[in-house]
Amino acid sequence: MTSSEIRESFLQFFKQKGHTIVPSSPVIPYNDPTLLFTNAGMNQFKDVFLGTGTRPYTRAVDTQKCIRVSGKHNDLEEVGRDTYHHTFFEMLGNWSFGDYYKKEAIAWAWELLTEVWKLPKHRLWATVYKEDDEAEELWKSITDIDHSHILRFGEKENFWEMGETGPCGPCSEIHIDRTPTASATASMVNAGSPDLIEIWNLVFIQFNRDESGALTPLPAKHVDTGMGFERICAVLQNKTSNYETDVFSPLINAICDLTHHSYAGTLPSPKPTRQEEIDVAIRVIADHIRTLTFAIGDGALPTNEGRGYVLRRILRRAARFGRTLNMHEAFIYKLVPTLVETMGSLFPEIRTYQDHIQKVIKGEEEAFNATLDRGLERFEEIARKSIANNQRTIAGEEVFRLYDTYGFPVDLTALLAQEKGLTLDMAGFDSLMELQRSRSRESSKASVSMAKKLFSLGSRSLPPTIFVGYTELECEATVIDQFDTFVVLDRTPFYAESGGQVGDTGVLYTQEGPFNVQDTQKDADVFGHNVIEPLPNLVGQKVRAVVHKDRRLSIMRNHSATHLLHNALRTILGPHVQQAGSHVAPDYLRFDFTHYSKVTEDELEAIETLVNQKIAENIPRTPGLNNIPFEEAKKLGALMFFGDKYGDLVNVIQFGNFSIEFCGGTHVQSTGEIKYFKIISEGSIASGIRRIEAVTNSHALEALKLQDRTINDRIDSLTYEITQLRSIIDELDSEKQDCYKKELHLIAENLATLRSLPPVPNVASNELSSHFALRKATVNKLITFAERISELRKQIEKERTQARLQSKTLLIETLIQNARTINGHRIATGIVPAESLDELKALGDTLRTKLQSGVGVLATILDGKVQLVCVVTDDLLSSNRAHAGAIVSAIAKLINGGGGGKPHLATAGGKDTTKLNEALAAVDSIVRTALQS
Repeated sequence: MTSSEIRESFLQFFKQKGHTIVPSSPVIPYNDPTLLFTNAGMNQFKDVFLGTGTRPYTRAVDTQKCIRVSGKHNDLEEVGRDTYHHTFFEMLGNWSFGDYYKKEAIAWAWELLTEVWKLPKHRLWATVYKEDDEAEELWKSITDIDHSHILRFGEKENFWEMGETGPCGPCSEIHIDRTPTASATASMVNAGSPDLIEIWNLVFIQFNRDESGALTPLPAKHVDTGMGFERICAVLQNKTSNYETDVFSPLINAICDLTHHSYAGTLPSPKPTRQEEIDVAIRVIADHIRTLTFAIGDGALPTNEGRGYVLRRILRRAARFGRTLNMHEAFIYKLVPTLVETMGSLFPEIRTYQDHIQKVIKGEEEAFNATLDRGLERFEEIARKSIANNQRTIAGEEVFRLYDTYGFPVDLTALLAQEKGLTLDMAGFDSLMELQRSRSRESSKASVSMAKKLFSLGSRSLPPTIFVGYTELECEATVIDQFDTFVVLDRTPFYAESGGQVGDTGVLYTQEGPFNVQDTQKDADVFGHNVIEPLPNLVGQKVRAVVHKDRRLSIMRNHSATHLLHNALRTILGPHVQQAGSHVAPDYLRFDFTHYSKVTEDELEAIETLVNQKIAENIPRTPGLNNIPFEEAKKLGALMFFGDKYGDLVNVIQFGNFSIEFCGGTHVQSTGEIKYFKIISEGSIASGIRRIEAVTNSHALEALKLQDRTINDRIDSLTYEITQLRSIIDELDSEKQDCYKKELHLIAENLATLRSLPPVPNVASNELSSHFALRKATVNKLITFAERISELRKQIEKERTQARLQSKTLLIETLIQNARTINGHRIATGIVPAESLDELKALGDTLRTKLQSGVGVLATILDGKVQLVCVVTDDLLSSNRAHAGAIVSAIAKLINGGGGGKPHLATAGGKDTTKLNEALAAVDSIVRTALQS
């Protein structure tokens, strides 16, 4: 049977048993912050097991995409070193939600394995939880399994838990004997032997484990089974390795074609051969490309935190093993099309996002390859020193440096160390990591404390605050508590900071007078109003709570604009874009999003235009979408964000067919109220994460006014530069002066015309687009003029320097004509005007060339100090009769200074300018002494 036939036969078998075939959920779990990745088929049904959700069916069957690389289920280090562990795998599963239980689950599993798939009964083993008498008896009574093949195990092996908390229960695992003669023994079960492996786990869910570890019976009993698809394919296709099945063979063939290596399927020995190393690398890459493709296809990105960091580790591990195959350039991304070809029909999301997936992987590969080269050099140096010093453990400090500076995951360093017979000082590394985290936490606390005072209930127990601020901006309320600077009301129109939207400000009118609210926060569902003035006892008093209306309206405009922006980004850049954070304030909005490259100017313009188009359409916000059931919101098609937690009742914000998202913030009634949207900046804040900052309405007008001021300031600056250039042109010959003056005059005239911009309108509207476009064009012209003025300055400075050198060359000729002769060699000295030491050295080079044979010393005064240059011609250097450094050093002592340099040219400086002439007069004597010695 092919893998496709095996998968289909499983689904159809249970469909005939009354099960509904359901699609796989994403590997990035929605609505479950306890999981980084979907690690089991039951994840999408967790709410049913907890009794908080329902489905229109009580029996289900599916194949679920799973990733196990973190937490309790972490198979990363085994991947590649054996033939059956994977980071990504499919889990075939059948489910009962309060319907059938152990009897049917065991009977149908036996029927499928032995009657449909014809597995030899004598090769099958079953395990049950040590206290599960019922399951053991069912195996004996309703199947014909060998009773000696039924074994009991403890919690580690036969009590299934999805995570540290959540639904759980006893399980019964089915194992298969893969020895050549069916000679496996009971001691081999659950012993990690590749000859006796688990193929199916029947979980009987009946408890929920809370954070304290306590078990609570669930409202109903359920069945959750999971079969490793890749393993059962290997069994049914009679392969000794999962990697030899048709699930992996297309990928392995593609890797071999790309790397020009062959795959032999060997396992690593204690001292692996070259072929064994190659085979491990090929298995690692074949496995990891599946994880990366499906995770990125479902919306994740490699980053430095959370699931993103896990993906980055996986990608870097694959890249590291690529070096084993002599691959130093990005290549892993080239495997995506093969995977799409083999699995894209079953999981169409990887075909939809294929281009995005390849770009993300390629970008990460290229970035890591550069880091890897530097880090490998550093590791080799560390390892060499450790071995030379007979130290078998790499210090924690070095492990941390490789992690912190070179981006090496610890497991990569451990792998490299293992290859050289070294270990890591993990205690030292962990200590440094904790120190770094501690500094980060303290820094974060300090910044928060400086920014605002936080509202926390502590041990207080208060009823939830009734929020009326969606429809009202003032209301009557009662003070139910107060502490520190916070006032708690029974009801409030003040929005408390959450979801990126800042808290409201306003006034509480009381019997004691008005109190100004400078911020609103919440802890759980209790709102705290942070007041400015000292508080008398207000508990029990009636107050009138009034929100600052204009500020709230500005916030609502910006918040609704973020939703329009989000959909515009997805429309222009692609559906891979997901919100990664936001900040909604009255004066601006900030929106972070996932994207793999810089957003171009054309793309930004298209995004901005689309948002303003939707504003101009004045799309009304769909009413009646507050506090609706979560499942109903999903059916509406509302965008969900990975990692966000949603309750049973949610709020949805919808503007026509353009934007529909989960959101609990406050919003305008129609898009026209936003007036106008303007992007201020766009840039990267992390790998794969971009940030846009923008303004709306009156703040867009302010941005336009600010742009006008900036333009005028730039015009003034460029005009001043032109004035400066005109003053130094006078040093050039008349012909060049005329040429430069004409061009500068033309630029000045153009700059003057750029001041005549149309005035900023009084009201924001779509007409602002033309104003911003005109100012953008003006800025582009200013950039062009600035670049030309810079070029002219360089040309003029160069020609002025050349003109000055020409005039000073005549002075050099005069010095040579007045040179003295000692032993047939010329000695030329003199004081020359020079604007810098470099210019003095250039004059020295000219003097050296023209002297032909001899020594030259030039002097000038710069910033009140004497500067000297001494030059010696080649004939004196070849006979070692004179050294410029020694000569200039001797001269410098006479002016209270010092210096030195090369034999042919040396420099010196001195503080005593009054003795300069005396020092130059002594040159002849110094040179004569040098020549004689």
